[in-house]
Amino acid sequence: MVTTETALKDAMTSIEGVIGVALVDYSSGMALGTLGGGKDLDLTVAAAGNTDVVRAKMRTMEMLNLKEGIEDILITLGTQYHLIRPVTGRAGKGLFLYLCLDRARANLAMARHQLKRVEGDLDV
Repeated sequence: MVTTETALKDAMTSIEGVIGVALVDYSSGMALGTLGGGKDLDLTVAAAGNTDVVRAKMRTMEMLNLKEGIEDILITLGTQYHLIRPVTGRAGKGLFLYLCLDRARANLAMARHQLKRVEGDLDV
């Protein structure tokens, strides 16, 4: 099990094409940790905005009476992939990992695989 800081560093170094990564509390929209980003990607704003995405999907699943959990949510832009992965396990309830990738440099399948590994190792 690894800490938030270690998990975010792992995502930044092991996933090709990462622009930024954050661990977010979707009950408050606050980022518990961020790494990367920059003038073109404000991770604090992204954390709050993607909280709305997660909440909307959770409400929709509840209305549809779907019992399975979300594995990940993918948002595809012209030059970027945005990947949202809820943290599983009791300690991670209400948290998600947010990953922004440069579409030209990233391998989406590998990024999903690596983010799943990072999420599995995370100890909050």
